[in-house]
Amino acid sequence: MSGALLIPMLLTEDVAMRTLNVDPFWRTSIGFDRLFDLMDESLRFEPEDHYPPCNIVRTGENTYRISLAVAGFKPEQVNVTINQNMLIVSATSDDKQDKGEYLYRGIAGRSFERRFNLADYVVVKGASLDDGLLQIELERELPEAMKPRRIEIQTGKAVGKPDKLRTIEHSKVG
Repeated sequence: MSGALLIPMLLTEDVAMRTLNVDPFWRTSIGFDRLFDLMDESLRFEPEDHYPPCNIVRTGENTYRISLAVAGFKPEQVNVTINQNMLIVSATSDDKQDKGEYLYRGIAGRSFERRFNLADYVVVKGASLDDGLLQIELERELPEAMKPRRIEIQTGKAVGKPDKLRTIEHSKVG
């Protein structure tokens, strides 16, 4: 698993075995708060609503696209917001527009809220709604200081200040 962050999980005894004990990690780790919160959230046993259906596609080395099927919603009914590292897509249905009596309603048009956790440095580049699909374009933009860079090796004298090292002969040490 190259590139994967491997952390041993300590599970407490629970009927569903879904409770993660992160106390040992809290005591010895600094700056991993968000990771521990994500692990804790993912292990909670709560029925998830997977409406509307979505696809998450990697479109390039650092680009992604989230596609949500939002048939029946107008652009003004759909909200895409970002709060820290949480992308929130929500919509409110306008039941007052429904005229007539449905014999069968196969196209869901209920209000929804979907949340997506974004990694650090992932930014939303744009969103569009076309043919019932909401497309959200994302890109990971690493700051220059975090990008790998090649250090040129120079030949000749040392680059920095000359070292003021003294050589101590073995016979004088004593």
